[in-house]
Amino acid sequence: MNPLPLNCTLHAPPRLKHSFSTASPKAKVCAAAPILFVMSEVDLLQPLHQYWGYGSFRPLQERIVRSLVDGHDTCVVMPTGGGKSLCYQLPALVLGKTAVVISPLIALMQDQAAQLAQMGIPAAVLNSTMSAGEQSQIMKKAREGEYRLLYLSPERLAREETISWLRGVPTSFFAIDEAHCISEWGHEFRPDYRLLSRLRINFPQSHIAAFTASATQRVRHDILHQLQLRSPHRYIASFHRPNLRYAAKECKSQKIMGQLLTLLREYREGNVIVYEPTIARVEQTVDFLEERGIAAIGYHGKMESAVRKRNQEAWMSDEVRVLVGTIAFGLGINKATVRSVIHMSLPKSIEQYYQEAGRAGRDGDPADCILLWQKQDAALLAHFMKQITDSAERDRAWQRYHDIRGFADSSVCRQRQICQHFGEKPKWESCGVCDVCGGSPAGLSEAASAIARPQLKVSAAPNVDEALRNYLREWRRNTAHAHGAPAFVVMHDTALEEICRKLPASIPELLQITGFGERKAQMYGPQIFAALERFRNGARASAAPKPISRPAAATKRLLDEGQSFAEIAVIRGRQIRTIIDSVAELVESGEVEFKPGWIEPEKQKQIEEACAQLGMAALRPIKDAVPPEITFEDIRLVVARFRWEAKEPKQATGT
Repeated sequence: MNPLPLNCTLHAPPRLKHSFSTASPKAKVCAAAPILFVMSEVDLLQPLHQYWGYGSFRPLQERIVRSLVDGHDTCVVMPTGGGKSLCYQLPALVLGKTAVVISPLIALMQDQAAQLAQMGIPAAVLNSTMSAGEQSQIMKKAREGEYRLLYLSPERLAREETISWLRGVPTSFFAIDEAHCISEWGHEFRPDYRLLSRLRINFPQSHIAAFTASATQRVRHDILHQLQLRSPHRYIASFHRPNLRYAAKECKSQKIMGQLLTLLREYREGNVIVYEPTIARVEQTVDFLEERGIAAIGYHGKMESAVRKRNQEAWMSDEVRVLVGTIAFGLGINKATVRSVIHMSLPKSIEQYYQEAGRAGRDGDPADCILLWQKQDAALLAHFMKQITDSAERDRAWQRYHDIRGFADSSVCRQRQICQHFGEKPKWESCGVCDVCGGSPAGLSEAASAIARPQLKVSAAPNVDEALRNYLREWRRNTAHAHGAPAFVVMHDTALEEICRKLPASIPELLQITGFGERKAQMYGPQIFAALERFRNGARASAAPKPISRPAAATKRLLDEGQSFAEIAVIRGRQIRTIIDSVAELVESGEVEFKPGWIEPEKQKQIEEACAQLGMAALRPIKDAVPPEITFEDIRLVVARFRWEAKEPKQATGT
């Protein structure tokens, strides 16, 4: 069956169930014609399978889609991985006009547009990174109704010229993604989102749909108020994720990295996300892990975009299993096989924690959400909050801190705490699997018992040849690179596993694989069949694991070559403070000799005097005792020299 041309709308006789596709060309009219059939009678399963390759809806999805198809304002609260994007993409396809999607992240919009293009659904992203010619072309096509979905940022929509141009675009509805950003009470309030309240004034005939994964009752009410939704249909999924096993543990600063290392060595399969609160700690953690034989890559907002994109894709396509990132990582990440999300400090809020931890276990298999925190995390959060100039917002930030601190300290079921925070009233008292309910031991020294695992075990796919899985992963990775697209756009992890089990040999058989619609099956089917045939004939994955570099060794080599700290930071793609910290460790271990030229003589003298008076157990007292222009990095280097000298064996003297 050929895909239905998407610039057309179908008519159907009244009271007859509408079929999305038809063999009769007489049923087709141009997109500008009015829709004459009863929308609630549209067969949604047919396009769901034809384009997305799904045989059924997830909970709530069909009701949400029908609400939008029938022209209702809608508010949707659905957890990460619940399938929110399909809830506005499918109505956009069925309605035959342009749905305008407002999203805060360019990369997320681009990934969604790429996925839709591979399904045969025309979509476009309009943003300032494009040339004027590209933008003009997209705007022209949008006015002509060529797109089913058009992605814009809230900043773009705030422009008057954008509003004027959109009035000429045949729109079906507006979908606001990450809608909690519109609320001052939300954990990610963005002023540009507040301007979306003008949509109702400028487009009074269009309906509006708000989508979010993390909104409390107060935030949900604010969303309805700010967007001026009219008699909205509300869909709130449960915040209970029964396959996620939450655990929180207070750690001493000198032991937290050891806890992380022990945990990571326990995860043999799937991917892991480690969240650090600052860029410096991301880089330090990556270096720490690689020094100890665990391949990891970093992700933060100060990276060059090309490096950030390359690192994300390496993790997405299983080249590296562990990604260490700031909160800049994760929005829109579509990775099913994340077996653990580990936070290395207190998040700013329960909402943030729920959103980030919820990136684990999207395949429905058990996954761990581990929070390792220290009491001094409050000092870092206080530093961030002091930068908030609005007093009311600062008070709200402190309240969020007290909420997440209460969550970490509490002896109440963690799943229950999360549900209650978002206004849900669970009828159960114990989830049975979090560290509180499952009888987790007091410490996390043994990762195998870090979280109680009474009934749940990760369900390994039956009869899957590991060599075949690796071969298909390599094929997917190479295909994605050739198309300039992320690996998950070519094929989701769950689809890859299913192909390994079912070994499809024809297009009809491939269409039975979840996630393969007609367009994608035609596009990749012959290549997949050829890859399976090569494997049967003895081909295997050629990519050998990359040797893990020793970051400290690289830094030492560059020092020996005469490079400055700043030059090494550029060469290694690190912040200068990360390089100095690494050099200090080398000095303290005796692998590198301290050089007086690293620090001005007067500063060095002042640090030495403070060390003599205060000792070297902690850096903060020394920092408080020396002039403010002396940095922690200066202190760290001098202290490292003293510590090495203190443990260096003394030369014996003759008599």
